[in-house]
Order: sequence, then structure tokens, then C-alpha cells
Amino acid sequence: MALDSALIVGDDGVSRCGWCGLDTEYRRYHDQEWGMPVVDNDRIFEKICLEGFQSGLSWLTILRKRPAFRVAFKNFDPNVVAKFTDRDVSRLLKNVEIIRHQGKIEATIHNAKMTLQMQHDGGSLAKFVWGYCLENQGQKQAKPPQLPRDIRSQTPESEAMSNALRKFGFKFVGATTMYAAMQSLGIVNDHYLGCPQREVCESARSKALKTMLA
Repeated sequence: MALDSALIVGDDGVSRCGWCGLDTEYRRYHDQEWGMPVVDNDRIFEKICLEGFQSGLSWLTILRKRPAFRVAFKNFDPNVVAKFTDRDVSRLLKNVEIIRHQGKIEATIHNAKMTLQMQHDGGSLAKFVWGYCLENQGQKQAKPPQLPRDIRSQTPESEAMSNALRKFGFKFVGATTMYAAMQSLGIVNDHYLGCPQREVCESARSKALKTMLA
């Protein structure tokens, strides 16, 4: 089956969303991470930052560099990253193991400060992003996608999240980037109908939603 089809059957006999193809790392990410709900603030901060770095590149490139990113950005602890200085920016620009884009590096440091400001104001990044989950808005999630054309690159919710984050001061958080984050964080479940991970993620989402609504 073509890699841009809805589902692809791997050499292990397992059906998966076609976008992950046959790459081992991509399949692991699909099976263990993509669409599984994330409610930890630091991991959400990391995801938003990495989605920003991904812009214009493939996500597989980011996945392969993620261990180096985590070392370079101190495991994406916003309390630490917010204290980075110009000296750290210079250090990171010399790090060939990450994406050396000055604007995105500086945005990561800036967004760490905005994350801390959000917490200081009595909120949290987790509560904020999960507020754009359809169920948390009293709506039903869309029908499971069956074909690639059923999945949009952005939605009214991702556009609203993007606008709200920008208003708060975040950078590199466009609507398309935020929808990719929503997919990977489990805020939406875009595993194709027939993919075994769809039900796994849906069950986990139900538990996460109870946590977010508590």
C-alpha cells in the first residue's frame, strides 16, 4: 500500500497510519507516543518547542535529533531554559546535533519565560492547551478520519489556540504548528479508522479528560 494511504501493514503484520511508513523510529513514535494524551507541563512545553523547530522540516528529522535537543535544552525544563542567556544562544548555534536556527532557539527561551508567566498568573500550559479539546468545550470530536484528505492541516480550535498563545506572548506557534501539537499531545485523535492505536489513544484520552476537568 502506498505510504500516503490511510493505513499501511508493516512487516510485523500490524496496521498503522500510513504516514509512519516503514521507518523503525517513526513506527515506534506512532505506536507509543503520537495521539497519546500528555498532561505534564514540561512535556507539553517540549512538544510546542519541537513543533516550532519542525516547521519546514520532517518530523522524523526532529525525532532523530530529539535526544540531542533534550540535552541542549536541559530536558525542556522551562525553569532552566528561561534563564538561558545570549551566551547560551551562541552555544546552541554551534551545536550541530540540533536545528541551528537562531529565531527558533531564541523563541524557545522566550516561550519558557511565557510558560512561567502563565503559571505565575495562576494557570498552567496543560490546562491551557487542553481547554481547546472539543470535549472540554462541550462538543463532540469529529468522526474518525478514514482517508488522508479527512485530516486538515489546521482547525478553528488550533487557530484559536495559536491566537491566544500569540496574544500571551508566545512565538512560533502558528495554527498549523499548533494543530500538529494537538495531534501529538492527544488533544485530538487523528489515528485513522482501523488503526489499532486509535482505540488505545481514545481510552487514554477519556482518562486524561477527567484529569483536566477535575
